[in-house]
Formats: sequence, structure tokens, C-alpha cells
Amino acid sequence: MNWKTIPIFLAFLCMGFADAVGPFVGLAKESFNLSNAMAQMLPFMGFIMFGLLSIPAGILQDKVGKKKILILGLFVALLGLIFPTFFGMNSYPVFLSTVMFIGAGASILQVAGNPIMRDVSVEGKYSRNLSIAQFVKAIGSLSGPAIPAAAAYIWKGDWRIVFPIYAASLLLTLLTVAFLKVKEEESTSQAATFASCFSLLKNRFVLMMVFGIFVYVGAEVCMSSQIPLYLKEKFGIDIQTMGMLGTGLFFIALTIGRFLGGVILNWMAPKKFFILTCVVSIIGIALLFFSLETLAIPAVLLTGFGFANIFPLVFSITVDSMPTRSNELSGLMVTAICGGALVPLLMGVVTDLTTSLFGFLVPMAAILYISWTALIVRQK
Repeated sequence: MNWKTIPIFLAFLCMGFADAVGPFVGLAKESFNLSNAMAQMLPFMGFIMFGLLSIPAGILQDKVGKKKILILGLFVALLGLIFPTFFGMNSYPVFLSTVMFIGAGASILQVAGNPIMRDVSVEGKYSRNLSIAQFVKAIGSLSGPAIPAAAAYIWKGDWRIVFPIYAASLLLTLLTVAFLKVKEEESTSQAATFASCFSLLKNRFVLMMVFGIFVYVGAEVCMSSQIPLYLKEKFGIDIQTMGMLGTGLFFIALTIGRFLGGVILNWMAPKKFFILTCVVSIIGIALLFFSLETLAIPAVLLTGFGFANIFPLVFSITVDSMPTRSNELSGLMVTAICGGALVPLLMGVVTDLTTSLFGFLVPMAAILYISWTALIVRQK
């Protein structure tokens, strides 16, 4: 193993803390007596940060380098955790500001972390390392439900114990990255600007791949939110009483799939693996339409396995096509993560007009588009 990848893997672990906000919605609603609308502001703030900060971070990164932007992202996230760590999480405004800082830090970390992984990777191993990094990030995401549950069971504590743990993890990662020595890929001689970032969208390949990120993240959010509704409506399965069914299984499949992806990419070319992941995703979603209880859980697992490596594959294949423009490409693709806020709205409309089952036509359409991009990539 290249030891220079370890600090970057730790940075990906910290990125996952932003995804962990989702499980806190119900806990915050109960603790602070929030309305549903106020509680849902928490995850929405994360998507706002991706939309607002990603391209500016990419432009700044082109000027000062990826390592400094990675440190900036860690510092911003840590800044948001200082108050709750030392003074407690006693009000909704404090919690909301903490979530905003974590989201802002994660947005900046995504912009720097994905391309800097290429700089510390052995030639030909970028896609593999990025898939492993997404697996590590998924562990950070799972900490949202896992740490509060462990705290309640072992120490009789409440869910807010997670914030000092996050702060310690961020501080450790900040120190390891600060001492990291890395030779970064030289950028183009032209300084990055907003105009130069958006001009990349004139390249049909770049536009196709950026839109692929947009619809993929939207499809993932669609699946995680719709699966419980589908299981309840079709089979009367209540995930509140059935434990890890539904969304939990989907995220476990994502996590395992990302680890397996890192192994498979040791011997399979990224372009071939891209097609395979799309095929598995299509089969998984298609099985849901049979409306058989015996197929429901296998369908959820297959979809999770298929979805697991799409993001790192799209990202790495795009950056490998234009490595000297990696900062601008990273800013564009991380901005496209805001698809997670917009695509589910379309699914909600379709579901309201039809049923929860037909709502899955939206993520199916997204995966069919991504499959088309995989075929185009295979021919390049």
C-alpha cells in the first residue's frame, strides 16, 4: 500500500460525517420540538453548501493547491464542532449552524479529496483507490446511526456524544494531512475562473459525465427515501419495527459494494466495471416491479451493490480524461451533487400521481442514462 493514501482515506471518513446528518433529523425533531419542515432543513442545508461552495473551492484550489484546500475543508468542519463539543448542543440554531459548517467542510473536502487521491495513487490505481475511499466515506456515514445507538447502550448517553467524537476525528485527520508530502498534478497554465469552469461544459463528454453525477446522486437519494414507502405500501413491512430492513440494507449494500469495488478494480478495467455496475443496478430496480415479497430484499441489496461504485467511476474516468483541468472538473462534479435535492422532487411528483412502485421509474431512468454514458465511455 502507498502510505500517502492513508491521510486522504481519513479525509474521506470525515466527508461521511455530512451524510450522517440524515439520521439526526428525527432525533433533533424530538430533542428540540421541531416541526417537520424545520427538521428537514438539516439535510437540505448540506445540499445548499455543495451548490454554493464547490466551484469557488475548485477555483481557489487551482491557485493554492489541493492539499491546502483539503486542510481548509477539515478546518471549516472542525470549526462548526468547537461550540457543541465544549458548550453542548442545547438549541436548534446551534445544531443548524453546526450542520452548515460540517456541510461546508464536506463540500470543500469533496472538491479536494477526489482529485488529490489521483496524486497519491500509483499509476493505474486511481479508480480502485477512489472506490475504497468511498467505502471509507460510507463508514463515516454509518456513524450517524451507529454512534448514538452505542452511546445509549454502553454509556447510557444521548446522541449528542457524536460531536466530540467527530471533532477528535477531524483534528487527527487535520494533523496527518498537514504533514503529508505530495507532488500534485500541474494544472493548466490558464488560471481557473468561473468562466473556465463552465466552459468545460461545452465539451460533450464533460457535460455528459457531470450530468451523470447529477442524476446518480439524485437516484441514490430517491432509493434511500422510497424503499421504506414501497415496503410499507406493498407488503406492510414497517421498518420502525423490522430493524435493518429497507434503507438500512440499502446502505449496508452500498458500503460492502464499495469495498468489493476496490478489490475488483485490481484486475478489471474501470470502463468494463462501469458497465457491470450499471447492469446490476438495472436488474435490482427491475426486480422491484415484480412486487413479490420474496424478491424485495434481494432487489434492494442488488441495487445497493450496483449503485456502490458509480460515483467514483464517473469521477475518476472524467478526471483521467483531462488531468490538467482536475480542479475545475472537481468543482463542477461536486456541484452536481445538488441533484440529490432536485431529482427526488420529481420522484415525489410521480409517486403522488401514481404509486410508490411507479416512483422507481425516476431512478430507473437515471440509471438507464448512466448506462448509456458507460457504453459511450467504453467506446472511447
